[in-house]
Amino acid sequence: RKDPMSLQRLKEAAEKAKIEFSSSTETEINLPYITAIDNVPKHLVKKLTRAKFEQLVDSLVERTLEPCRKALKDAGISAAELDEVILVGGSTRIPKIQEVVEKFFGKKPNKGVNPDEVVAIGASIQGGVLTGEVKDVLLLDVTPLSLGIETLGGVFTKLIESNTTIPTKKSETFSTAAENQPSVEINVLQGERPMAKDNKNLGRFILDGIPPAPRGVPQIEVTFDIDANGILQVSALDKGTGKKQNIRIEAGSGLSKEEIEKMKNDARMNEDADKKLREEIEKVNMADSQIFNTEKQLKDYGDKLPEDKKANIEQALSNLKTAHGAKDLAGIDAGLEALNQAWQAASEELYKAMNEQQGQPGGAPGAESTSNNTASDEVQDAEIVEEK
Repeated sequence: RKDPMSLQRLKEAAEKAKIEFSSSTETEINLPYITAIDNVPKHLVKKLTRAKFEQLVDSLVERTLEPCRKALKDAGISAAELDEVILVGGSTRIPKIQEVVEKFFGKKPNKGVNPDEVVAIGASIQGGVLTGEVKDVLLLDVTPLSLGIETLGGVFTKLIESNTTIPTKKSETFSTAAENQPSVEINVLQGERPMAKDNKNLGRFILDGIPPAPRGVPQIEVTFDIDANGILQVSALDKGTGKKQNIRIEAGSGLSKEEIEKMKNDARMNEDADKKLREEIEKVNMADSQIFNTEKQLKDYGDKLPEDKKANIEQALSNLKTAHGAKDLAGIDAGLEALNQAWQAASEELYKAMNEQQGQPGGAPGAESTSNNTASDEVQDAEIVEEK
């Protein structure tokens, strides 16, 4: 193992043996003077059968079926619906691989195309489609990983899901999470993990000049636009002022196939832990939003509430703030429930007072309390920037 030359010779012999197994059932590995121990030369002469070779690579062959299963699932079809199965790469000449492929797909693979050249042929056809020279073929490219931005709590919010056919365009409206927030920083991400820090950063840009406004009032429309060449344009538009900023990200994420597959595998392996973490952060965000809305409602309507009902709300709010600051999830659950009950108890008096002020009959029992949303339901109260 410490002799690079010997390792290289061994690797070349292994490659030669693998190729020979495509047409023979047995081969001999013969490497004279492979190394020397105590100045005594050593030779390697070993017969290897195809059966032993297939046993050695069995786990690798089985591993190749997982991407096939995922591709079928993402496409929403079964193996029986495929017209042809084309083999790609020289290693698909191994009889064991062809046997496994036939068993998995239920049909013999098409051997009419050289597996060493098939990718180049496909690339040339795609090039012809993009330049307009090939018009009778439609090739659909897809995004290998999901694309989105970082929002409140370090959460990765997806705008374009993985395996979306391109070209594609998607817009979503967000808002601010701080009072009088003057700017937003858009952090563009790629990946499958729910937390921003676990995904690949593609770029950042800042949309500033947002007029002073209460939290949740500004409407920032974020748009992801991918063209046929895979070039991504991300823009942020302040609907109130019409001010806009954008970033252009060239085709390709800079990730190899292996890195993309690793990111997908990481997402699958950490799915349960990531789901739990995201739920915890969303719960903390919910508490933060409820605290803000309750304080605003107390400021607007507190003088119309009976003192005992108002005191109950303030006590529940104080308990929720304590749990939120400590990120005590059980305390947050209890605090949200207590605050909700306190508001329900006060809602009838609140609506009676509001209706009396407007000269209307008293509100009916069970009327809904004031909405906790400060913006329309279509706007996400999600922080997309640290306050600048």
